[in-house]
Amino acid sequence: MRRTKIVCTIGPVTGSKEMIEKMIDAGMNVARLNTSHGDLEDHRKKIKLLKEVRKEKGVPLAILLDLAGPKIRTGYLNEDYVELEEGQVFYLTTEEMIGNREIVSVNCKELARDVKKGDRILLSDGAIELEVLETDGVKIKTIVKNGGRITHRRGINVPGVDLSIESLTERDMEFVELGVEEGVDYFAVSFVRKKEDVQKLKDILKERNCDIPVIAKIETKQALQNLEEIAKVSDGLMVARGDLGVEVPIEEVPMAQKRIIELANRLAKPAITATQILESMVNNPRPTRAEITDIANAILDGTDALMLSDETAVGKYPIPCIKVMDCVARKAEESLEFYRHIS
Repeated sequence: MRRTKIVCTIGPVTGSKEMIEKMIDAGMNVARLNTSHGDLEDHRKKIKLLKEVRKEKGVPLAILLDLAGPKIRTGYLNEDYVELEEGQVFYLTTEEMIGNREIVSVNCKELARDVKKGDRILLSDGAIELEVLETDGVKIKTIVKNGGRITHRRGINVPGVDLSIESLTERDMEFVELGVEEGVDYFAVSFVRKKEDVQKLKDILKERNCDIPVIAKIETKQALQNLEEIAKVSDGLMVARGDLGVEVPIEEVPMAQKRIIELANRLAKPAITATQILESMVNNPRPTRAEITDIANAILDGTDALMLSDETAVGKYPIPCIKVMDCVARKAEESLEFYRHIS
């Protein structure tokens, strides 16, 4: 019996009853619904379908509702993409508008008030770097330090800047109500910075006489600084390596992962390792050696679960991904006792 759980994101390629059944047969233990995409009714239908399939198959499939949180994004452009060149001046504005090569809107009014001269703003998962020259509280003037191509609604990160934004958005609250109504098994809170970000959701659930466990996604520098406090009020921790690798220097991610997993183990709370687990299999039928080693090492470090994102949401080989994960996990678990003895 495999002890490591496999979390699979349900997306466009895996939303049918037939595919969900195949995923369960391949080894899926937890179905993740990413509320960054789709509306309430889309997710309501998915939850009902997942509950229907698990009842028919008689399996303990858990449903994880992943709240999007205050993810900062650029707005829409007047063309499919624009190229930003190193050294050019580029503006970000909190006013709604269609962007172009010189300016783009952002969906966070606090951003222009919280950044200051010299701060770094990263676009598209860190691929593009801007440096703040000045801000008037609405429009931010920047210079492009690392250029590249941006498209519509790209993610924004501001490493080291403590943004004055709420951990749960109005949209998140709508999904919380949905999750309570439909009886999901877990909530995940994104962009946690301090224990209050988790406690807020737990208090809301308590008011509704609901005890659905809350997983804290560790993906900010502030979360690492407040890790012990966050862990104590959470029901589990997720190593969200995607945004974490943008918020902190990428070379710090491996040790951060080990630290998060060790703390979760010490507190007897589940640890989930996520992001780019089998990234190459989004488009290729076989994993890389590095990915296989990454999975095994996470298990040897003590992770309780591994999460697939694009691999099962939009990838070409969702079922092979799950089978690879299952196979590698079983083999790694055979060495757990020996590994713990020598370490």
